[in-house]
Amino acid sequence: MRQRHSAVRLYTPQQAEPKGHLREKGRTGWLGFFRKLFWYWWLWIAAAFVAQGADHDNLAIVCAVVGFVFYLLAPGEHIPRFGLDSKFPVQSHEFLTTIVGATGVPFIHNNNVTILNNGDEFYPAMLEAIANAKKTITMETYIFWPGETGRKFAEAMAERCRSGVRVKLLLDAFGSLSIGKEIQNVLKEGGCQVEWYNRISPRTIGRFNLRNHRKSLIVDGRVAFTGGAGIGDQWTGNGQDLAHWHDVQIRVEGPGAMSLQTGFAQNWLETTGELVSGAEYYPPTDSAGNVSTQTIFSSPKSGSSAIRIMYDLSIVSARKTIYIANPYFIPDDSLLEILVDARRRGVDVKIMVAGIHNDMRVSRYASIHLYGLLLEAGIEMYEYNRTMLHQKTMVVDHTWATVGTTNFDSRSFSLDEESNVCVYDRKLAEKLESIFKEDLKHCDRVTLDEWRHRGIRKRVFGEICVFLKEQI
Repeated sequence: MRQRHSAVRLYTPQQAEPKGHLREKGRTGWLGFFRKLFWYWWLWIAAAFVAQGADHDNLAIVCAVVGFVFYLLAPGEHIPRFGLDSKFPVQSHEFLTTIVGATGVPFIHNNNVTILNNGDEFYPAMLEAIANAKKTITMETYIFWPGETGRKFAEAMAERCRSGVRVKLLLDAFGSLSIGKEIQNVLKEGGCQVEWYNRISPRTIGRFNLRNHRKSLIVDGRVAFTGGAGIGDQWTGNGQDLAHWHDVQIRVEGPGAMSLQTGFAQNWLETTGELVSGAEYYPPTDSAGNVSTQTIFSSPKSGSSAIRIMYDLSIVSARKTIYIANPYFIPDDSLLEILVDARRRGVDVKIMVAGIHNDMRVSRYASIHLYGLLLEAGIEMYEYNRTMLHQKTMVVDHTWATVGTTNFDSRSFSLDEESNVCVYDRKLAEKLESIFKEDLKHCDRVTLDEWRHRGIRKRVFGEICVFLKEQI
């Protein structure tokens, strides 16, 4: 979004519908109803009491254990089901004011924003920013893995730390578990402050399933990066083969970088009890460009996903195109319905997912199982088969775009800490569209006939994986 909106066409908002006339989206059938019952932890606990009363002690223990596990795994998100009808287009002031009001996140003006395609572009830019750090470097990431790339980043941050720069690194205790002693020693000996988000212990047993899936680097509170890539050798290169994944990052220079700093500071406070403060982390908001950014966070602690709300509003407001690239595409019933609605009102909907090189087989089988409803509506489904596709991007109506860490599934919306940067800017949207269209050359389009004749293995595993989709 640029600061001036004189070119945006104005639309007259429709009269609000009475609450009783709102149409529910994603109403589940009997199968969905029983699937939800299966996940209700309190039913298992009740079954344990019944079994105990009937002197079936072993069955009671099994039911109690299952109930306890389901209680720990249960997502707490409040999913929108009403108010998802199309009322105004993306290219309207109503959309912009609604996206701000519904997510609670304002647009931050005066930024320079760059889209970085693949590791050959984003890793050098990130390392250059670290090398130029004057006061602070903060990073929170789900993945920091051993290897040459991890070593490069550790050595770069350690070098700046020895020069007086304050370095704080927050690693997810599950995703970065394999970081190794070598890299940890480099960071520690350099004086970097390294902490672990949500270590698994008796004290955190009630939230062990909640992970920090964000990947943010912020330098001097002024330059920030986020997107799908963690720190690992598989993201190097240009997505040219199976050893090099395809991913997209976004670089924000200017006042908008402070938004990602806020997300880091909140998780750092939760983990360490330390309040991050001062001008070295939150510098004056000097202008760096003419692009406005909206940085939206998703957290299971909030009870509802602001990023899901952004996706919902973007899809129902689309009038021309929706291009989604996401490796783990497992939409719930309401998201499926609004995507189908968009196609029925004439929107060109193209969805690109990780294909045969998907590193999460459970996610792939669940995704394939859901193709049918989308294909029947005329939505185009593409499987990227050059290497592992890992970016999380969406472009709507050649104008509105988002890049971030959020997968299109229940885990990202309900259980993980996530972040997405959104822009209302035609030039940046066209850049993402050009990447999307180039990627189509390496995709196989899925046809409805092919889907209907998929093998028995995909059918059976698909049914099972969809049954478990709240956790994948």
